[in-house]
Amino acid sequence: MPFLELDTSLPAGRLPPGLAQELCAAAADILGKPAERVNVTVRSGLPMVLGGSAEPCAQLLVSSIGVVGSAEQNQRHSARFFDVLTAKLGLGPERIVIRFYPLEPWQIGKNRTVMTFL
Repeated sequence: MPFLELDTSLPAGRLPPGLAQELCAAAADILGKPAERVNVTVRSGLPMVLGGSAEPCAQLLVSSIGVVGSAEQNQRHSARFFDVLTAKLGLGPERIVIRFYPLEPWQIGKNRTVMTFL
């Protein structure tokens, strides 16, 4: 059950329509998970500083069970997420940062229990 959280200083009007849905589809493909299990949040217009600069930027947090736990996995994922983000946001790769966070099944609650028991 992947979670994507995109924070950006770009105003909502500069984001392409349907960005959350596009990120959902991209994450499903990149991480090899069904789109029905992907959760996406997009927050725009945030006051942000990246690398000491307040120029437009974005941060993506990718959390998931089993697919973001190694440097090799994340290197492949990073390249593909950067391709999507630079194309959709119109930002250079130097204005985007991605954080990968591995999750365990007991850390995700669903249907009144945790994923461990589903």
